[in-house]
Parts: sequence; C-alpha cells; structure tokens
Amino acid sequence: MSRMNYKLAQALGLWLLPLGAAPAPTPSEQAQGLAQAIKPKVLGWFKDLHEHPELGHEEKRTAGLVASQLRALGIETRTEVGKTGVVGLLKGARPGPSVGLRADMDALPVTEMTGLPYASKARTVYRGEDVGVMHACGHDSHTAILMGAAEVLSQLRTQIAGSVMFVFQPAEEAALPGERSGAELMLEQGLFEIATPAALFALHASPRLRTGQFALREGPAMASEDNVIIVVKGVGTHASRPWDGIDPVTIAAQMLTQIQTIVSRQVNIARAPAVVSFGVIRGGVHANIIPDEVKLEGTIRAFDQKMRLDIQERLKRIVAHVALSFSTSAEVSIRPVNPVTVNDRDLARRMRPTLEAVAGKDNVFESELVLGTEDFANFAMRVPGMYMFMGVTGPGRDPAAAPANHSAYFQVDDEAFVPGVTMLTRLALGYLGLSK
Repeated sequence: MSRMNYKLAQALGLWLLPLGAAPAPTPSEQAQGLAQAIKPKVLGWFKDLHEHPELGHEEKRTAGLVASQLRALGIETRTEVGKTGVVGLLKGARPGPSVGLRADMDALPVTEMTGLPYASKARTVYRGEDVGVMHACGHDSHTAILMGAAEVLSQLRTQIAGSVMFVFQPAEEAALPGERSGAELMLEQGLFEIATPAALFALHASPRLRTGQFALREGPAMASEDNVIIVVKGVGTHASRPWDGIDPVTIAAQMLTQIQTIVSRQVNIARAPAVVSFGVIRGGVHANIIPDEVKLEGTIRAFDQKMRLDIQERLKRIVAHVALSFSTSAEVSIRPVNPVTVNDRDLARRMRPTLEAVAGKDNVFESELVLGTEDFANFAMRVPGMYMFMGVTGPGRDPAAAPANHSAYFQVDDEAFVPGVTMLTRLALGYLGLSK
C-alpha cells in the first residue's frame, strides 16, 4: 500500500489485515467462548441457589445474590421491583433499542429426593403445613444462566448499540391466596418505566429435551390458567341417618362427574385443547359424620379466550343445577391467574436462525402446545415476547423417562449452562444487530 493510501485508510478507520490474518471474532463468536470461560462461576451460582431455595415473594437471599453480581459488573440495578424482583440495565456504548432477558427466581413447596450433594434441606410452613422447599422447576438454572448472560454482555458493552434489560422475576409459581404473580407486580410497580424493551426473551428448563436442544413455537404456546374454588353447602348429620341432613360429599362427587363432561362432550377440543382438573377435595373429619360443607379446588386451562369463558360459564351452570337438584346451594369462585402465553410470530421467525446458529438446525424443534401456564404471558401482552424451552437431560438418560418439572427428583444437567448462557447472549446480540 502506498503511503498516501495508508494515510487515507487510517483517517477513515479502514485498517487492513495483514495477508492471511484471520478477521477479529464478532461479538456473537466471542459469546460462545466467554460463556465457556465463566461456566465454573455459573455452575457455582446454580448450586448455591439450588441449595438455598426460596418460595415466591420470599426470594430475599436470591435477590441479594443477583443484585450484588449485577452491581459488580457496573450494571444499573434496581431491587424490590415486584416485592423481591431485581432489574438490571446494561447501557451499550452507542444509542439503540432496548432488548430484555427474563428469568424467574422462585422455588416450590416440594421436599427434594435427588440425593445431590447440593440438594436443598430447606423447610417452611406453606398453607399451614411443614414442607420442604426445592427448585423443582429449574428456576435456579434460569437465574444462574441470566446472571451468566449479564456477565458476558457486560464484557461486550463497548460493541453494543442500545441497552439490555435483565429481569429477575419473583413468584412465577402459584402464589398464596390473595397474592399476585411476580410478573403482574413488576409491571404494576413500573418495570417498563425503567426501560421498555422492543423484545423480551425467556427460556425454561425442559427434561423432555436433551442438553443442547431447544424448542420454540410461534403464536400461542402455553395455556391460560384459571383457579376454581367450589364450596358445596350441606347440612351435617350422623352418617347412619343421611336423610336427616344434606350430604355435600355426595353432591361434590356428582359435580365433579358432570364437570368432566365439559371438555369431553361439550366443547370442540379439535379446535384447541382444554383441561378442567381438580386437585383438592376437603370435607369432614370423621368417617361417621356427614359434614356441613365440602370445598373443591381446581384449574381450567385453555388456548382460546372464547372457549375459556365458555368453559367457565358451563362449570358455573353445572354447579348451580346439581346443587339445586339436592335442595341446596354452592358457591363458585373463578380467579384468572395467567392469560395465554403467545410468542410474537414475527419475532420468533426473525430469531429462529439465531437458535439454529447456536444449537444447530437439527437441535431446534417446534414445541407442542403446553397446557402448563406461565406468567411471562403478562409481559408478552405488553411487548413482543419469545419464550422457548431448553434441554436439561444429559447423556445416558432417556428424556421421556426423566423426572418432570415439579418432581422431587427433577435435575438439571451441568452441561446445559453453556448453551443456555450462549443462547440468551446471542439472542440479545442478534436482536441488537450484532449477530454477524
């Protein structure tokens, strides 16, 4: 190169590589190496969180660990957003859009049976009962992975045009009666006033996928959820003289039988799946005493809003008519918990190549409709959202036989963390235009 051309190139910032030199790695290429380098740290966070689980709205220790790490990285950090939620905002070197990454932090009232060296021994009183506490759904892995993504992205901040919002959410699992979900509370307490992301991403540990595999579905992905409480009124009497009273146990049994015909016979589940299930029946304290009332607690799951409301009305009608046929009454309370989790179709299509670049095309699947529910849906109603599943079942184990989420035997493979950190990091970089 002539001296004049060299000076011109220098003035324009056009540095030419020596002949045969490899180009500098892109931010996306750096992400994989950085994720691998911090794997021991991420695993350490995960095992610490797993050993010290906290129920929804009680994640004070967890929130403290997260906030400390974010602040150590120089990330603007706010705590107590949604009671125990933590929000970090990483500002890049240049102006640009904001992208959000979300993880949930809470555990479940489950007594751990895994036998892991870092197994939880925590206990608490839940609904009046002494129970174990366990990260039986993988939220500890989600939190550790997002902490890892924050560390990787902080090392790339000089190359970022825009900002990355890290949302560590409390209370994704069912809150106690009278409490709100973490997503609802964070939104109510100004989450998107800190920054409004142009897109929000989240992942969830799935034992049905092998480590390194991911699954994504465009449009409706997870069901809506409504909690149902039915209180059947009776008249207590001696069990040997049922005609002297009104037996709410028998009435409740009739109601349950009739309610199950809603999905099996009354709504078109060929159009969209739906489920009505009851997990609690409480009534009576002694075999020969007919009680004054019986309480039923259940759930409605659906993917279609019109069908969701139709099921609710049919359930109320069945309860009222069955009670009337026994010359009594019953109270029905239906509390909406979560709307349908909908993945923004344009966002999912735009980012699917990133999933395939990280995991390989053969390791990215279309997830089935999931009748489980997620309060990520509340975020996705405000901004375009994308929610995916991450494999956590390692080699030598059959995903079909692996303990499910919420099982006392649920486990996360140690090798799932580098793919998870890489995926969240690459999604943020890809959305901000740094995918190449």
